[in-house]
Amino acid sequence: MEEVVEAAPSPMPTLDPHVEAELRRGVLTLVTLTLLDQPRYGYDLVRLLSQAGFEVEEGTLYPILRRLEQQGTLTSTWDTAGARPRKYYRISEEGLRLRDDLATAWRRVRDATDAALEGGTP
Repeated sequence: MEEVVEAAPSPMPTLDPHVEAELRRGVLTLVTLTLLDQPRYGYDLVRLLSQAGFEVEEGTLYPILRRLEQQGTLTSTWDTAGARPRKYYRISEEGLRLRDDLATAWRRVRDATDAALEGGTP
Protein backbone atom coordinates (compact mmCIF):
# COMPACT_ATOMS: atom_id res chain seq x y z
CA MET A 1 0.00 0.00 0.00
CA GLU A 2 1.39 3.40 -1.01
CA GLU A 3 1.66 6.11 1.56
CA VAL A 4 -0.05 9.35 0.54
CA VAL A 5 1.95 12.41 1.48
CA GLU A 6 0.18 15.75 1.39
CA ALA A 7 2.16 18.63 0.02
CA ALA A 8 2.83 21.49 2.39
CA PRO A 9 0.98 24.68 1.50
CA SER A 10 2.97 27.02 -0.70
CA PRO A 11 4.53 29.95 1.15
CA MET A 12 3.20 33.41 0.44
CA PRO A 13 4.87 34.88 -2.63
CA THR A 14 7.56 37.41 -1.90
CA LEU A 15 6.39 40.94 -2.59
CA ASP A 16 8.55 42.89 -4.99
CA PRO A 17 10.02 45.73 -2.87
CA HIS A 18 9.44 48.15 -5.75
CA VAL A 19 5.70 47.47 -5.66
CA GLU A 20 5.50 48.26 -1.96
CA ALA A 21 7.69 51.33 -2.43
CA GLU A 22 5.27 52.71 -5.02
CA LEU A 23 2.34 52.29 -2.63
CA ARG A 24 4.22 53.88 0.27
CA ARG A 25 5.46 56.82 -1.77
CA GLY A 26 1.88 57.93 -2.29
CA VAL A 27 1.22 58.32 1.42
CA LEU A 28 4.65 59.50 2.57
CA THR A 29 3.67 63.18 2.30
CA LEU A 30 0.56 62.60 4.41
CA VAL A 31 2.44 60.69 7.10
CA THR A 32 5.26 63.25 7.14
CA LEU A 33 2.81 66.14 7.57
CA THR A 34 1.13 64.23 10.38
CA LEU A 35 4.44 63.89 12.24
CA LEU A 36 5.15 67.62 11.99
CA ASP A 37 2.59 68.91 14.50
CA GLN A 38 5.67 69.72 16.54
CA PRO A 39 9.07 70.83 15.26
CA ARG A 40 11.27 67.96 14.12
CA TYR A 41 14.57 67.75 12.28
CA GLY A 42 15.21 65.46 9.33
CA TYR A 43 16.94 62.57 11.06
CA ASP A 44 14.24 62.52 13.75
CA LEU A 45 11.62 62.26 11.00
CA VAL A 46 13.52 59.38 9.36
CA ARG A 47 13.57 57.57 12.72
CA LEU A 48 9.86 58.17 13.39
CA LEU A 49 8.88 57.15 9.87
CA SER A 50 10.92 53.97 10.29
CA GLN A 51 9.18 53.20 13.58
CA ALA A 52 5.84 53.63 11.77
CA GLY A 53 6.92 51.12 9.10
CA PHE A 54 8.04 53.61 6.46
CA GLU A 55 11.66 52.79 5.71
CA VAL A 56 12.86 55.97 4.06
CA GLU A 57 16.35 57.28 3.52
CA GLU A 58 17.37 60.86 4.16
CA GLY A 59 18.05 61.25 0.44
CA THR A 60 14.37 60.54 -0.20
CA LEU A 61 12.95 62.59 2.66
CA TYR A 62 14.90 65.84 2.28
CA PRO A 63 13.68 66.59 -1.26
CA ILE A 64 10.11 66.05 -0.02
CA LEU A 65 10.71 68.44 2.89
CA ARG A 66 12.21 71.06 0.57
CA ARG A 67 9.27 70.76 -1.85
CA LEU A 68 6.73 71.06 0.98
CA GLU A 69 8.57 74.08 2.36
CA GLN A 70 8.63 75.76 -1.07
CA GLN A 71 4.88 75.13 -1.36
CA GLY A 72 4.32 76.83 1.99
CA THR A 73 3.04 73.71 3.74
CA LEU A 74 6.03 73.62 6.09
CA THR A 75 8.03 76.22 7.92
CA SER A 76 11.57 75.72 9.13
CA THR A 77 13.97 77.21 11.64
CA TRP A 78 17.62 76.55 12.36
CA ASP A 79 18.79 75.60 15.85
CA THR A 80 22.48 76.38 16.17
CA ALA A 81 22.70 76.02 19.95
CA GLY A 82 23.79 72.37 19.90
CA ALA A 83 26.98 70.74 18.71
CA ARG A 84 25.50 70.49 15.21
CA PRO A 85 23.12 72.95 13.59
CA ARG A 86 19.74 71.35 12.93
CA LYS A 87 16.96 72.51 10.67
CA TYR A 88 13.59 71.97 12.31
CA TYR A 89 10.44 71.63 10.25
CA ARG A 90 6.87 72.26 11.35
CA ILE A 91 3.54 72.13 9.55
CA SER A 92 2.02 75.50 8.57
CA GLU A 93 -1.64 76.54 8.36
CA GLU A 94 -1.54 75.72 4.63
CA GLY A 95 0.02 72.38 5.53
CA LEU A 96 -2.82 71.63 7.94
CA ARG A 97 -5.32 72.18 5.11
CA LEU A 98 -3.27 69.99 2.76
CA ARG A 99 -2.98 67.28 5.42
CA ASP A 100 -6.75 67.27 5.93
CA ASP A 101 -7.34 67.08 2.17
CA LEU A 102 -4.80 64.27 1.77
CA ALA A 103 -6.31 62.35 4.70
CA THR A 104 -9.78 62.63 3.18
CA ALA A 105 -8.50 61.50 -0.21
CA TRP A 106 -6.54 58.65 1.39
CA ARG A 107 -9.63 57.36 3.22
CA ARG A 108 -11.67 57.47 0.01
CA VAL A 109 -9.01 55.60 -1.96
CA ARG A 110 -8.45 53.12 0.88
CA ASP A 111 -12.18 52.38 1.19
CA ALA A 112 -12.61 51.95 -2.58
CA THR A 113 -9.54 49.71 -2.75
CA ASP A 114 -10.70 47.58 0.18
CA ALA A 115 -14.12 47.19 -1.42
CA ALA A 116 -12.62 46.24 -4.80
CA LEU A 117 -10.25 43.73 -3.21
CA GLU A 118 -13.18 42.16 -1.36
CA GLY A 119 -15.16 41.94 -4.58
CA GLY A 120 -17.73 44.59 -3.82
CA THR A 121 -18.25 48.27 -4.31
CA PRO A 122 -17.77 51.05 -1.79
